[in-house]
Amino acid sequence: MSLADPVLQEAVHVSTTARLHMGFFDLNGGLGRRFGSIGVSLDQPSTVLTAWRTPEFSAEGPGAARAVAVAEKIGKALKLDGGMHMQLTEVIPEHSGLGSGTQMSLAVGLALNKLYQLGLILQDVALLTERGARSGIGLGTFAEGGVVIDGGRGPQTLVPPVIARADFPEEWRIILIFDRSDVGVHGSEETEAFRTLGEFPADIAAELCRRVLMQALPALAEHDLGTFGAAIRELQERTGDYFAPVQGGRYASARVSKVLEWLDGQGLQCFGQSSWGPTGFAVLASQEQADECLEALQDKYAEEKQLSFLLCKGRNRGGILRDIN
Repeated sequence: MSLADPVLQEAVHVSTTARLHMGFFDLNGGLGRRFGSIGVSLDQPSTVLTAWRTPEFSAEGPGAARAVAVAEKIGKALKLDGGMHMQLTEVIPEHSGLGSGTQMSLAVGLALNKLYQLGLILQDVALLTERGARSGIGLGTFAEGGVVIDGGRGPQTLVPPVIARADFPEEWRIILIFDRSDVGVHGSEETEAFRTLGEFPADIAAELCRRVLMQALPALAEHDLGTFGAAIRELQERTGDYFAPVQGGRYASARVSKVLEWLDGQGLQCFGQSSWGPTGFAVLASQEQADECLEALQDKYAEEKQLSFLLCKGRNRGGILRDIN
């Protein structure tokens, strides 16, 4: 590919948002597929960039170095003759359990694909950037948003396939709980964790699969937060306890854990930790309940300077990619 080739897009704009990874439901893998997970697309925080074709790879703004590293990796793999300059205006917080790495990789890869007309699809970008190793939630939420279920990895799996997708109820709200003093398990530490943890019990995996199929998904269709929350809490407790030797407890952050305990005492039905954390979440049935809960949290934890809270909605559409001519 040469810079002398016709350029149909002068620039491209990409925006994508964070996701919650609410838990794995088959860490045993005895049926030939392992992992399998459920996640939710959020309306914020976001990763937003604008990109142009240039001779070299460069970027400015938050997350610039990470964006360049992704672009260079793809360019080297495809032997691309040319580069791309990126202007980033927002990025999802790194290593927070909200899928920042996958969303950055997809945003950069799809921008490059559009500018150079490479003919790549979402899965191609994931493979080129080594994303989707255990979960297809990030790809699924980028593609369509909503609540996504992936089918885990089998012997021939390249990227875990999305096997179900549902809208997140428009009236529900999500409060994110951030601990700025901590980061979640990631990279080689995550790989080592899965290598060293013991076998996950098959009977518990079977129960969790049933919870997802016969509790969580029907509850979404009927906007039944109590039943949906019961399924998610079972996932959180079982997988959190399994990962406890690696992350230091059911939840990675002691501060977030205390907040979740308090929310439990207030009668909240759906809460937990996203991926390896440290970010926690709580799902509320309405804007009014969410506003009241957020105010109570901000008052109660006003002296905890490392804690912060963000009120979000679910996002029932995927990432946005558009030309700027």
